[in-house]
Order: sequence, then C-alpha cells, then structure tokens
Amino acid sequence: MNPDLARLQPYPFEKLAALKAGIEPPVGLGHIALSIGEPKHPTPKFIVETLIAHLHLLSAYPTTRGLPALRQTIADWLTRRFQLPAGGLDPERQILPLNGTREGLFAFAQALVDRTRQPLVLMPNPFYQIYEGAALLAGSEPHFLPCLAEKGFIPDFAAVDADTWRRCQILYLCSPGNPTGAVIPLATLQGLIQLAEEFDFLIAADECYSELYFDEERPPVGLLQAAASLGQHDYRRCLVFHSLSKRSNVPGLRSGFVAGDAEVIERFFQYRTYHGCAMPVQHQHASIAAWRDEAHVIANRALYRAKFDAVLAILGDVLEVARPDAGFYLWPVTPIPDPDFARDLFAAAHVSLLPGTYLSRPVAGQDPGQRRARLALVAPLDECVEAAWRIRRFVESL
Repeated sequence: MNPDLARLQPYPFEKLAALKAGIEPPVGLGHIALSIGEPKHPTPKFIVETLIAHLHLLSAYPTTRGLPALRQTIADWLTRRFQLPAGGLDPERQILPLNGTREGLFAFAQALVDRTRQPLVLMPNPFYQIYEGAALLAGSEPHFLPCLAEKGFIPDFAAVDADTWRRCQILYLCSPGNPTGAVIPLATLQGLIQLAEEFDFLIAADECYSELYFDEERPPVGLLQAAASLGQHDYRRCLVFHSLSKRSNVPGLRSGFVAGDAEVIERFFQYRTYHGCAMPVQHQHASIAAWRDEAHVIANRALYRAKFDAVLAILGDVLEVARPDAGFYLWPVTPIPDPDFARDLFAAAHVSLLPGTYLSRPVAGQDPGQRRARLALVAPLDECVEAAWRIRRFVESL
C-alpha cells in the first residue's frame, strides 16, 4: 500500500456528512444544498445535441493529445479571452485536453514533482483540496499560504522567504479563488512569474472560475495574459488549467485543458500516455461547440449576477459578507464556530453549507477558514432566495 495514502485527510464532504449524521431536520422543509460547487443551471441544448450527434464515435479510441480541431479551438479561445498575440499559442505543443481541471491538477503534481529533492508544493489556504492531496501523493510537502481578509484574500507572497521558494517545485494558484472568489491582480502574477524564473519552479494556475464574473467589461486576468504582458511568449514555467464545468454548465462532461510551457506539456503528455486519461471523442466534439460559443456564457453570468444580488440583499445586514471578485461562492463570517453554524443551520433550516475550516489548515496558530463558511450559489434563484431567508431567520435566532 502506498504509505502516502495515510497522510490524506478525509475529504470535506466526508467531514460534512459526519457532522450532519443523526440530525433530523424539520419535516416539511425541503433540503437546499449550498455546500457543493456543482453547477445546477441547465446544460445548453446545442452542447447536448452535438454530443448526441457524435455518439457513433463510441467505437473509436480517443488519443491522449485529443483532436487537432479541439486544440485549435482552445488556442483560439485563449487568444481571444486573454488578449494573447495572434498565432502565439501552438496547439500542437502547448495545449492538452483534460478530463476536467480536477483530474489534470492532481496528475500534474504526480508527473512533475521530483520527490528526491525535499520538494515543497505551495498553495493558497483555504484551498481546493485536490492541491493538498496531489502534493502528498507526489511525495512532497504542502506549504500553505494564508488568504486573509486584510490582504484581500490573496496570499502574501512577499512574506515567503527565499529558502521556501528554493524548495518550491509547484505553486498552485486559484484565481478566481475557491472559496474566497478573490482575483489575483496582474502585477502580482507578473511578480510570481519572475520569482518562478529566479527560483526555478512551475506555476499551475487553476482558472476554472475565470468565466463567472460580474462586470462584462472587466474579466479576470489570467496567468498566460500576465506572461504575455512581460514579453514571455513561450509561457515558460506557466501552466493554466481551464474547464467547461462552471463556464458551460456541463460538470458531467468532464472536459477541460492545460495550456502553457511546451516543454512541461510534453513531459506531462508522456505521463498521461501511461495514465490512460484520454477524453472520449464525442466529448471532444461537444467541447469544441462549447468553447466556440460565448452567448450561453454571458447568459450564465447573468443568472449568477441575479442570485448574488438577491442573496446579498437578504443576508447583507445580518452576516459579515461581501460580493466576491468573481466565482459563485460567498465566504461570510459566521457568528458562532463554523462547524457549529453548519450543523445547527442544517438542524434548524435544512440548509447545507460547508464550514470554512473544512477547506483550510491551521498554520502558526492561525486558521484562515475559522469562523467562515462557503455558500455555493448554484441552485436556481428561487432556492437560493429561500435558503437566504432560512439562514437569516436562523442567524436572528442566535
């Protein structure tokens, strides 16, 4: 048995299930789940139709590199979305399809970490739990960078000492952040790219929430965009991970990609050839259709915008909570310890949310998830509004 498996913590939803075990919520109140970030908006019809139209390709094995048309479509989308130089991304060498960002982010560490060099993998705290699991199972040590309100929920990268940067092999970024929704500014990304050059580490930027934002004129900046602004058009040491799950409401399609440094992509391709994780061909065709269309993404953002407006209008004066930069999470302060808040809310109102400490780790006596909760506004508007009123009544009863 791999001894590193013993280093893994129970997944947050396992902890949540244990927290709620044995509780009988009020009869007559339907359950509303704000705990899991699974998009609930309908999948666009044209994506479903494209998938069905290519089901005859079930008879064909997919290739690890994916269809040339898919990689070209992704290159075109990245160029438009992040204002990259025309023709600057090579779809043959700088893009690989993934079965969603989760799979790719995990596999990336397994392929790229050199476990013989006492490696560190740096990550935000709180964080998407895959980063920690990937680091541990790759034989490295996770190093947590607190995301605090006084720093705009962005890690204080300037506080990281040179010895830590020297041991760093991968820096995981999440922008917009999960669970905070914070967007890392362009200047900060530029500084991190320069640090990666100086200390020879890779930046793995999880940008799966990048298409859920509020101002149509100000989309979140991306890592490749920052590299291009520095004149670094080979995107050396920079890798971005994107997905259709949140952007296009197709979490079951398991479709994403990694793009960036061609040399790293080639080594990752070698690993994935053995890993056996090629995307089904019919899913690739559906993905091509999704990446080519922006109208459904604009409509999707409008739905989230309406939910944030409605929920914040209800909760804004009873909880310490603010609209995030982007994403679909709220990250409020809880008036009582966060596990107690989640448990008692479920018992009183049949609403599930995720305690902040289930997404964070204590460092130097400080836990950035303490007395916080993650609320995923993924349910339809009427359910989100109903959940907000139930939370308000519960808070007022404390």
